[in-house]
Amino acid sequence: MGLEFLDVFEQWADSYDESVGGNNREYKAVFAGYEQILEAVTALSKGNVVEFGVGTGNLTKKLLDSGLKVTGIEPSVPMRGIAEAKLGTKAKILDGDFLHFPEIINVDTIVSTYAFHHLTNVEKDEAIAKYGKLLSKGGRIVFADTMFESVEDYNNAIVKAREQGFHNLAKDLETEYYTTIPILKSILENSGFTVSFNRCNHFVWLMKGEKR
Repeated sequence: MGLEFLDVFEQWADSYDESVGGNNREYKAVFAGYEQILEAVTALSKGNVVEFGVGTGNLTKKLLDSGLKVTGIEPSVPMRGIAEAKLGTKAKILDGDFLHFPEIINVDTIVSTYAFHHLTNVEKDEAIAKYGKLLSKGGRIVFADTMFESVEDYNNAIVKAREQGFHNLAKDLETEYYTTIPILKSILENSGFTVSFNRCNHFVWLMKGEKR
């Protein structure tokens, strides 16, 4: 799961919930409508759910509260600790990442928020191929993540972040592996998924892939 960014997850652990709540001006647009984004992912989930990149457990809690069975995967020890403290005995969070994780069976839905961009496009392709083997016909992948309609839109986002003085955001956009919708659409279709995208805010799109 782009473990080269693990130190970033550790740095974000203590301040992540404050940031998603809109208290970090630099990332406010990235997390606009955060609660609604989590609710949209939850609404599209069914059956036995695997969540990659649990983080501090915000989506996990919504999934569990809706009555779904959830197995979480999270590589960051501090993030995992915060999530387990938040969720209590309901938590089942395993050490792992998008590509390397314990054996899981009977998976109906695979979900993630704000994390898939830590994989290169090659790694994204590898991950989706793995999930295609885990899911039966009608199984779903539901991701909410920053992505762009085109390379031009991606480059414009970096320029705008710099102009606004959002240097950390600009650095994130330049160094992490944000992809475009056409590339992600092609990756999912090549692994046997029907895919749709819906915009959530200026940065984040909700992607649903259903296995044919």
